[in-house]
Amino acid sequence: MQLQINGHDVFVATGNRVPDPKKETVIFVHGTGQDHSIWVLPTRYFARHDRNVLAVDLPGHGRSGGPPLESIEAIAGWLIAVLDATGIIRAAIVGHSLGSLVAIAAAAQQPQRVRAIALVATTVPMPVSEYLLEKAKENSHEAIEMLNFWGFSKSAQLGGNATPGNWMLGHGLRLLENARPGVIYSDLKACNEYLGGMEHAALVKCPALLILGERDMLTPVRSAMKVAEALPQAEKVVLEGSGHALLAERPDSVLDQLIRVV
Repeated sequence: MQLQINGHDVFVATGNRVPDPKKETVIFVHGTGQDHSIWVLPTRYFARHDRNVLAVDLPGHGRSGGPPLESIEAIAGWLIAVLDATGIIRAAIVGHSLGSLVAIAAAAQQPQRVRAIALVATTVPMPVSEYLLEKAKENSHEAIEMLNFWGFSKSAQLGGNATPGNWMLGHGLRLLENARPGVIYSDLKACNEYLGGMEHAALVKCPALLILGERDMLTPVRSAMKVAEALPQAEKVVLEGSGHALLAERPDSVLDQLIRVV
């Protein structure tokens, strides 16, 4: 589905269905430098089980136009504008990494619009090293290589995909390489500068599920526990052996958890 928001084209994957405001809705928000395609499995499932699904390409990402938004709060406001443009009053928000911060901010800013949140690979705050920010600002391929390397567990780097012939690291690399110049830097900077996340978490009124990777090196489980404590209604699940790229490493397990809450 193509929308117009703030004068820019926006692409939203809907499972080839027109959103029906009378049905429950799940909106999916990708992570740094990515696009809607990371959500193929859960969007297909929920669309076939009579939910509206809205898997967005954030501004400047994938098929969406305009510049990338510079703060988590701005992205959260834009996400509510997506709901407005599709006629949806209330939705569950599922976010990966950067997208998880957007889910927290949106639920805090617009509690009446958010019925549940699922935070996949999250932590608050979500600091980014100065070196990575510098390389991303230079649009250096080294930034992509670092994100991709640290995004997967050691076992994933050696193979282990349940789908024969599917190379997880190679797919992750190509996805980041598709990002337009400046997008990865803007996303990382937004994560790094989101300092009000714990205050926002305390304001969230809806149920929250944290889906975490046991071997996540970018948003470690130990730091994510602080977010769970701040959220008034939080449940946490740790997937054994997985890294930050949970949707690639443990797609079925992530879906099993999402089915319970959204």
